Amino acid sequence: MESNRLSGWLSSSSLVDIKPDSKARDKAVARRDIPAGSTITTAPGFVTVLLDSEKGIRCDHCLREQHGLKKCSSCGSYWYCDSKCQSLHWQDNHKRLCKKIYQFVNSIAFQRLEKHERMDSLLLTHLLAHLSTLEEPYSPEQSKQQALFQSLLSGPPDISLPPYCPIKPPPPSDDFVTSLFSRFGNNNFTIHSHLNSIAHGIFPLASRLFNHSCVPNAACKYVLTPGNTATMEVVALKAIPAGAEVFIPYIDPALTQTRQKVFQITYQFTCECPSCLSLKRIGTVPEPPSDKAEVGQVGLQLRTFVNVEHYLKTGEFQQKSLDALSPSLHCVLHESYLGSLSESFSKSSHEGDYAQAADSGITLLALYLLIYPRNYPEIGMHLLEMAKTQWNHSFIELTPLDEEKDTAKGIVLQLLTLSRSILQVLGQEGDLDSGPFKEISMLEDLIRNT
Repeated sequence: MESNRLSGWLSSSSLVDIKPDSKARDKAVARRDIPAGSTITTAPGFVTVLLDSEKGIRCDHCLREQHGLKKCSSCGSYWYCDSKCQSLHWQDNHKRLCKKIYQFVNSIAFQRLEKHERMDSLLLTHLLAHLSTLEEPYSPEQSKQQALFQSLLSGPPDISLPPYCPIKPPPPSDDFVTSLFSRFGNNNFTIHSHLNSIAHGIFPLASRLFNHSCVPNAACKYVLTPGNTATMEVVALKAIPAGAEVFIPYIDPALTQTRQKVFQITYQFTCECPSCLSLKRIGTVPEPPSDKAEVGQVGLQLRTFVNVEHYLKTGEFQQKSLDALSPSLHCVLHESYLGSLSESFSKSSHEGDYAQAADSGITLLALYLLIYPRNYPEIGMHLLEMAKTQWNHSFIELTPLDEEKDTAKGIVLQLLTLSRSILQVLGQEGDLDSGPFKEISMLEDLIRNT
């Protein structure tokens, strides 16, 4: 599909144009200056499937978390908000699966699959069931979404096709099914609500439009509304000047060591973003020290390099280049360092060791500010967790004096302010009845009434 044909998919409200690119098939560039927080484009969902852990908690059609879901009385395998969602899902794909899905998911072939393989199997099943309902079954002429999906680049040639539920009318051939499935690994998305994974989905327009960067200037969020399938919105994380390319992350930018292997195996390209070029210049990343005192010293150096204390006090932050890291700090780029910091913060927060939680939390924040781009939502979520930990320490574990209480309140409120300032760039997403913005408001109310 050429760039001009692809442009026909973009609505008048879209903030990008499609241009030829020397390294990729195309690139999405800003039509005009795009302020941070702007919705760049909206991509409708094609097919989705809930994670097994979310079944019975979320509606299988709109994916919203709801109480009192109604189970399909025939197959007992799908749950719905109401009769509207059930009817829409029936027309979309369920009518082809209802009599067979229970037997399929309990079959030996399906049960032998690994967890991620089961998700692929079910997503493929939903896709084929949907295509079978077209006026001319399985014809891309009947579905723009299908035509766009089949225009996407396929993944590695040596894929193994998972089993899928038998469907009538059946697909035209095994080659057709394999062709569809070959586009799963390098094009599909994990749908999240408040950064928690809830489902997998196919969003052909987003897959076709946006190239990857480990320092993206945009990110994806998912809008869940009653009676509708999930919709993706691509949002600017920072101001993007007219003519600049818009990038999204295909994987977590925190994967500093394994990212290139993932790109080569799954996406069949080598990333040459500024972060990856810096990592290439650094070379082999050394392991973090094992001695506790040395680990603490590395953490202090990292915090000083990032100037995290200044950020916590003022909200002002200047992104540091990985090239400026001293050799003694190269070990913070080892993926095990992030893992150990995250574990230390989480464990000490839950076990009530708040002094350790505060220390590891600030160091983890410094690392996030180093490896993630400005306004990346993981930074905002971590600041919220730091605020909750500080609250528990100051007002649950201790009974502070009035002067100490005012100081503690100020610290918590500043953390909440920083958290909100980042998270509001991406905006509300996923389930609207819960999430970080409600937690921030609730904690602010507690502080005001304390």
